[in-house]
Amino acid sequence: MARRPGAPAAYGEDFSFVSPLVKYLLFFFNMLFWVISMVMVAVGVYARLMKHAEAALACLAMDPAILLIVVGVLMFLLTFCGCIGSLRENICLLQTFSLCLTIVFLLQLAAGVLGFVFSDKARGKVSEIINNAIVHYRDDLDLQNLIDFGQKKFGCCGGISYKDWSLNMYFNCSEDNPSRERCSVPYSCCLPTPNQAVINTMCGQGMQALDYLEASKVIYTNGCIDRLVNWIHSNLFVLGGVALGLAIPQLVGILLSMILVSQIKDQIKLQLYNQQHQADPWY
Repeated sequence: MARRPGAPAAYGEDFSFVSPLVKYLLFFFNMLFWVISMVMVAVGVYARLMKHAEAALACLAMDPAILLIVVGVLMFLLTFCGCIGSLRENICLLQTFSLCLTIVFLLQLAAGVLGFVFSDKARGKVSEIINNAIVHYRDDLDLQNLIDFGQKKFGCCGGISYKDWSLNMYFNCSEDNPSRERCSVPYSCCLPTPNQAVINTMCGQGMQALDYLEASKVIYTNGCIDRLVNWIHSNLFVLGGVALGLAIPQLVGILLSMILVSQIKDQIKLQLYNQQHQADPWY
């Protein structure tokens, strides 16, 4: 309906539905994670370039640097949509950002639920991953350091037991194995020695040839899977807090992007309305 002469306009010419607070809050939110993603990619690429070509190709699927690069690239693309979309008020980019972030959140939620419901299958999958890591222990320095850290942190050795290290060609107990580490375990399996100034990297020599009782005097004999499960059960509240800490930024990003899209659509409707009534003598 046309507005009567002298009636005040509903909105001023400079009025905008788009809130600068929402717009720039979403922009800086994505900018922060955009920078983090670039750092992740840079660290991953540097780690890959520092490795020998043969070792890098031998355990490509188990390389932590590859995981860092993949996660960093995906985060870079996602936050790029959020940054440019919010800055340029582009509905397409903002909807892409919101949709992808929602999918990531739902996948994380589904993984957590399925891991809890199908705990036996999840345990089997973890066992498979650990066994593959043991096989490639000497092929990748990053993977080796990660395994050593885990074994020392949880006080464990191998997947199910210390004898799992026979899966590795260097630690295998077969008679035709020429390695000096034959039938041994990594030094990270060894029990800590008080006031030890120098680490004895050969402390696990010949441990796989001993029974559990004898080996337990020198090394951890329990597998890392049981230790990991026990640690998870003992730290459920901590893990829940971490999961919540990861979920909140994602939900905030989804909410802000949806609000901004709605505001941009209202602004477009206002502009179309003004254009249609510019020629109206009663407007």
